Amino acid sequence: MTVSSYNPADPADLVIAADTAGALGTQAAVERARAAQPDWHAAGAAARSAALGRAADAVEAAAEELAALAVREVGKPLAEARAEAARAVAILRYYAQAPYAPSGAVHETAAGPGLLLTRRRPHGVAGLVTPWNFPLAIPVWKAAPALAVGNTAVLKPAPEATACALRLAELLDLPEGVLTVVPGGATEGAELVDTADVVSFTGSTAVGRAVIAATAARGIPAQAELGGLNSALVLPDADIEQAADHLAAAVAGYAGQKCTATGQVIAVGAAYEPLREALAKRLTAAECGPVIGEAALDRLTGAVDSARTAGAAVLAGGRRTDGPGWGFAPALLADVPAGHPLRTEEFFGPIAVLLPAADLDEAIALANAGRHTLAASVHTRDLDTALAAADRLAAGMIRINAPTTGVDFHLPFGGTGSAAYGEREQGAAALEFYTASRTVTLLPSA
Repeated sequence: MTVSSYNPADPADLVIAADTAGALGTQAAVERARAAQPDWHAAGAAARSAALGRAADAVEAAAEELAALAVREVGKPLAEARAEAARAVAILRYYAQAPYAPSGAVHETAAGPGLLLTRRRPHGVAGLVTPWNFPLAIPVWKAAPALAVGNTAVLKPAPEATACALRLAELLDLPEGVLTVVPGGATEGAELVDTADVVSFTGSTAVGRAVIAATAARGIPAQAELGGLNSALVLPDADIEQAADHLAAAVAGYAGQKCTATGQVIAVGAAYEPLREALAKRLTAAECGPVIGEAALDRLTGAVDSARTAGAAVLAGGRRTDGPGWGFAPALLADVPAGHPLRTEEFFGPIAVLLPAADLDEAIALANAGRHTLAASVHTRDLDTALAAADRLAAGMIRINAPTTGVDFHLPFGGTGSAAYGEREQGAAALEFYTASRTVTLLPSA
């Protein structure tokens, strides 16, 4: 069987048709990774650091090629694709230093001579299941920390990002079995989850829950990032024009296909009317690339039609755009009923709901009511208000006077509630996730 990906801007353009690994091929990849892992770990900090450093250099040298491939395969705007390639380089360089980080601590014994040590050791084979929306950065931010601490890795990319994953692995040029890509879909993903020693997953909530159940049954560590219905709170004292710029970018950037994209705009008090006008104007004028496929386009247009039927007002966009690709005009809707799916689910596209709130208390209650609390933003000139909101919002990442989108790769990344499971990704937190702590007691022999 083969897995194919097509250009979202020109669905007639076949980017790649790759042979799927199948269950047996995935098993074989895990076995090769397991055989390679002891030597990779035993090679030591200097060897792993150098390998990741060389990988960073290779990705940097091919950055324009990778950006062009991301534009073609997943429809990413060129500027964002270039930024993603640069981020992949930075992540590799960041984790190239990680092999030298302390892997434990020395403690005093409770009584008498001896030593008590804690040491962190790799799990073995890391199974990485990645989405299509960040085809360069997400595979790297999962693989780099896993490799840095001595695991080997098997990567199962989303079918829509197969070409990016295969090219990225070629450029990293790691020893045989250290990083393997298995093209495919649900069969390969399920087999990887059933055979790896630690699993990191980013994708839909439904699949993520199955991953969580499978890894829990096996008793292995897992982390799952499942997206988010993210809220932006705009206070009356905010710079409304600046807030509208930030919100438009967070709604329409990369056609809203980011787990940190804004899906719910909450305007407090007197901010509602001017924000409604400013944001509708910006989204109407926004340049927005295609969504990933026809099914995604149908889901978005269906949501708008359903909301309109339920009494919502469409303030901007919400329709398919002209042209050969899967284009959708960024949408802003008001008066969406509380029970509508646009108020409760992530649609992964350039669509947002505008809600009024009488005060900050109501705004926070609206933001915290959802199950998918990954990111939130607060727009205000008042420091006390910003700090109070940051303390009370349930989201895993809170940004003040900034879009909900945007990630600092050296800090923990993750949501709360149904948005995430397990330990955080990125930064030093990832190094802990990909290792297990061992306690060693050393006592005198006599």
